[in-house]
Amino acid sequence: MKNLTRRDFLGLCALLSAIECAMGCTGSKGASSSSAVQMISFNKDLEPVIRDDFFRTTYEIFPYSFCDSNGDGIGDLNGIRSKLDYIAGMGFDQLWLTPVHPSSTYHKYDVDDYYAIDPTFGTMEDYEALLAECHERGIRVLLDLVLNHTSDTHPWFVSAVEYLKGLPADKDPVREECPYVWYYTFSREQLDGFVPLEGTLWYYEARFWSEMPDLNLGNDETRGEIRSIVHYWLDKGVDGFRLDAVTSYMTGNAEGNAEFLRFVTDTCKSIKPDCYLVGEAWTDRPSIAGLYTSGIDSLFNFPFADSGGIIRNVMNGSYAASDYVKAMQSADATYREANPGYVDAPFYTNHDTARNAGFFALDKGPVTKMAYGLSLLMPGNSFVYYGEEIGMKGSGKDENKRAPMYWSSDPHAEGMCAGPPDMEDVQMKFPALEEQLSDDLSLYRWFTEVIRVRRAFPSIARGTTEPVDAVSDGSVAAFIRHHDGDDDVLVVMNLREETAAKDLSAVSSDLKLSAVLNTSEEGIAFEGGTLSLPPYSIAVLTQ
Repeated sequence: MKNLTRRDFLGLCALLSAIECAMGCTGSKGASSSSAVQMISFNKDLEPVIRDDFFRTTYEIFPYSFCDSNGDGIGDLNGIRSKLDYIAGMGFDQLWLTPVHPSSTYHKYDVDDYYAIDPTFGTMEDYEALLAECHERGIRVLLDLVLNHTSDTHPWFVSAVEYLKGLPADKDPVREECPYVWYYTFSREQLDGFVPLEGTLWYYEARFWSEMPDLNLGNDETRGEIRSIVHYWLDKGVDGFRLDAVTSYMTGNAEGNAEFLRFVTDTCKSIKPDCYLVGEAWTDRPSIAGLYTSGIDSLFNFPFADSGGIIRNVMNGSYAASDYVKAMQSADATYREANPGYVDAPFYTNHDTARNAGFFALDKGPVTKMAYGLSLLMPGNSFVYYGEEIGMKGSGKDENKRAPMYWSSDPHAEGMCAGPPDMEDVQMKFPALEEQLSDDLSLYRWFTEVIRVRRAFPSIARGTTEPVDAVSDGSVAAFIRHHDGDDDVLVVMNLREETAAKDLSAVSSDLKLSAVLNTSEEGIAFEGGTLSLPPYSIAVLTQ
């Protein structure tokens, strides 16, 4: 062996340091490469391909229940800051926080002040510190922007109500006397979706709740306020917005909703061109496509999500595995026609839905894991709700879906939250995070590995889907993901409890197994063109 030069020696030291850090610098009890679980050693050298674009892996946090830093039982911004290493260690590179503005409710979707932070969560300085620390880690941050309605204690509404209460019954309001009346929609008739204004003969539109009056988003003065709000937060360093209830902006008026989304999109992009926008459009595929004509970056792909969506139906056997692939291809064609530059926003659960672990009562882990595997391996900007990575449960009333992050089985452990008022007792199915960290077959480890694979192959998030009909069937989903400038990847998923063997020679004679995802200690094998997939496993192949 030749003598080492100083340059060689320093290079060797750097390599050893990098290896040591890769194995032990994640802030958790990482699994060793000698694990009995194939994916731990097989995928260990995969590195994320870092690109500053909208194709990210996003972690949704309900701040009230995530991590408590001051011992009052309520999650806060500094609690989130304390867990950034945990979040980044799983591979997430974007955060969406549900509303952080002042509000009297636990959910904060009735805003009192668009320019402030709820004191329960901390201060503006705390929020700025969170932004800075996220950006240091390459994590972008989305602000949840609620524009359909405000709180009934918002100064705009309070001013309008005080004016109307002092207005003689035979007199019409005058805009110059109180412009805030036009920020909302008032009527002397009780129209559909309107509720009485106590102490007057007036009614106001409040589709969601009497204490959430709907804004009049066709009003120029209201739009001027919105322009100021987004300018404030983008100047603050926010990277984009999650837009609440975009199908309700103008009730029953799809074209009006798309027009207002176009206004919001154009306004934000004029201030910060790389601002990212994702809208909550809880509706069907054609209606989502109609909203994409606004030019918005993303809309949540609701047809795949929740207990009645495509992913659940595939995993419970109601749909064939091949239907998952066809649905991805069909959705892409529909949305791309409406907005060629769209970025899909797949998700499986969120703060409004029941949690994944409750969908499969008899499952001990594999089905629960694979369901989220389907979501995370869809193209676009993939969203994961906090606690899903450890299989938390929660269903029924709204508060149950926002139970405290299960850091520890000890409810008094550091960082544990009490949960929203009136939350019922939610019995967890899988162990707390502290126990899952050292288990190579835990849900936590599965999520970490799936995201590792997602980020290592750029075509997975950025590419278009080509079904491989010769391989796909009722049990196996197979597709190629194409993206210009990146290597194609072939993804083959066994979504059932029987081992599957598939001949891939018709796809290509020059394939190699490049990543594996296991839900058991039984490994994936690829030899002589035949891929052998144990139950509930995923293989990624390249040329």
